[in-house]
Amino acid sequence: MSGEATILWDLDGTLTNPFLGITRSIAFALRELGREPPHLDELRRYIGPPLQTTFPRLLDSDDAGLADEALRLYRMRYSETGKFENEVIPGIPEALAALKQTKARMFVATSKLEHYSVEIVDHFGLTSFFERVYGSQFDGTRADKGDLIRHIIETEGLRPDRTVMIGDRLHDVHGAGRNDVKTIGVLWGFGDRPELEEAGAVLIAGQPADLPSLAERALG
Repeated sequence: MSGEATILWDLDGTLTNPFLGITRSIAFALRELGREPPHLDELRRYIGPPLQTTFPRLLDSDDAGLADEALRLYRMRYSETGKFENEVIPGIPEALAALKQTKARMFVATSKLEHYSVEIVDHFGLTSFFERVYGSQFDGTRADKGDLIRHIIETEGLRPDRTVMIGDRLHDVHGAGRNDVKTIGVLWGFGDRPELEEAGAVLIAGQPADLPSLAERALG
C-alpha cells in the first residue's frame, strides 16, 4: 500500500465486543422509563446504529422528549459502568500491528460518542495504532456514519479512492458508500454476511488475520 492509503475502523463489533455494556445500558434505560426490555440477546441487533434512531424504535414512540430521556439514562449507566463491560476482539491487536507496518494512515470512525470512544481505545491499549479517534458529539452531530466519514475525509484531507472502511454493520457500508469509500465487512461483529454483501461491502473478512491481505486487495 502506498503512503496515501487510509483505513477507517469501526469500533463496536469490529475492534471490540461491547455486547454486555451496550445491551445492559439499553435495558437499564428502558426499565427506568417503566418499560420491560427485551432479552439481552434480542438487543444485539441494535448494536451499531445510532442510539438516536434505536430508542424511538424500542419505545415504539415518536416522542422526542422520551427518546432523549432514554438516551440520557443510557449514557448515565454507560459512562459509569458499561463502557468497560467490553473486550478486544482476539486477533485485532495483531492485525492492527501488521497494518501499521504498511504505513497506511489509520483512524477510528464510530457512531459512538467520541468522548467514550477515546477512553475505550486508550483503556485497551490501542491508541498508538491510530492517528485519531473520531466519533459522534453529545448533541448528535456526526452520529450518522456517512456524515462522520465525510467529516474525517475533509478534516484529514483524505482521498476517498485510497480509503477503505472496516466495519461489521450495513451502516458502515452505506456511510462509506455515500463518500465513495469501499468497505471491508467483518463477520465477528453484529452483522452477518448477507447484510454486509447486500449493503455493498467489496470484501468480507472471516477473522482479523484476513484483514492485512484484504486491505492490500482493496487499496493496492
